[in-house]
Amino acid sequence: MNAGLNLTCSSQDQLPEVAKQIISFAGDERLFLIDAAMGAGKTTLIKEMCRQLGSHDNFSSPSYAIVNEYQSDHGKLYHFDLYRIKNRDELFDLGIEEYLSSGQFCFFEWPEEVLPLLDTGYIKIEIDVKENIRYFRAIKF
Repeated sequence: MNAGLNLTCSSQDQLPEVAKQIISFAGDERLFLIDAAMGAGKTTLIKEMCRQLGSHDNFSSPSYAIVNEYQSDHGKLYHFDLYRIKNRDELFDLGIEEYLSSGQFCFFEWPEEVLPLLDTGYIKIEIDVKENIRYFRAIKF
């Protein structure tokens, strides 16, 4: 059975603590796969996690660029939005293998295509929204 962390967030003010707890739960893991419906707050969570890791960069969704790179106290942070990726070949064209083996923090929105490339060594974060309350579940794989 995989270890899990369950958190609830009913206001934006609680998000920094949620992000801090997820990072602490992750330990040495650097790969984060965020699974949630459109508009659930994937990008917002990733931005806050980057802030908690000491990044002061201007954050934006990488929807069109597919990957954004930020600087932090922990080195480079990579934020992927794989929504427009149609197949694994497109990931290989991006150089996904280098990112995955870099040892840097990598955050993946819409991770379906990257998941088959991983066996273990990642954190899956599920976000559910009910009546404006966000429920986060982080699971170690």
